[in-house]
Amino acid sequence: MLLVLSGINPVADRYTWFLETLPVMIGLPLLFFTKQGFPLTTLVYRLLAIHAVILIIGGYYTYAEVPLFNWIRDSLELSRNHYDRVGHFIQGFVPAMLAREILLRRSPLQQGRWLFFLCVCFCLAFSAFYELIEWWVALLSEEAADSFLGTQGDPWDTQTDMFLALIGAISALLLLSKTHDRQLIQLETA
Repeated sequence: MLLVLSGINPVADRYTWFLETLPVMIGLPLLFFTKQGFPLTTLVYRLLAIHAVILIIGGYYTYAEVPLFNWIRDSLELSRNHYDRVGHFIQGFVPAMLAREILLRRSPLQQGRWLFFLCVCFCLAFSAFYELIEWWVALLSEEAADSFLGTQGDPWDTQTDMFLALIGAISALLLLSKTHDRQLIQLETA
C-alpha cells in the first residue's frame, strides 16, 4: 500500500522513485511466492518491512531530501542529510538476518564464527554490488545520477556506505541472534 501511494506523485522524479523502490518491487513477490514453502521468522519479516519502508521513503523524496533529516541537518548544522546513512546501515542490518536464516535452515552451517563471518561477507558483497549498480546508473543516466547516487558532495560516500552496511550487519548479528534462534525453534516446531 505504501509503495503504491509513494508512486502516485513522488517528490523525486518518477525514474529515481523507480530505481530506489525496485528492491521492494522485486522482494514483495519473492516473499509472497515463498511464504508457503519457506516461511521466514516473524523477526525477519518485520525487519524486511522496516527496510521496505526506508526504501520507499527514500524513493519518494530521494535520500538527500527526506524532510525529517533535512530538519536534523539544519538543526545540528550538519553538512548533509543523513537519511542515506540510515539506509545503508539497514542495508547491512536486515540482509544479515535474512542471510543467517537461510544459511541456518538450508546449509550445513551451524551457529558460530563461520556463520557470523559468512553473513557479514554476504552483506558486504551485497553493499558493494549495490554501489556498483549506483555507478552503472550514473554512467547510463546522467539526469538521475545525482538523485540516485545521493553522494551530496562527499567523495567518500561509497566507502562510508559500505562501512555502514558492515556495522549494520555486525550489529544485527550481535543484537538479534538469540531472539532469532528462539524464533527459528518455534518455526521448526510449528
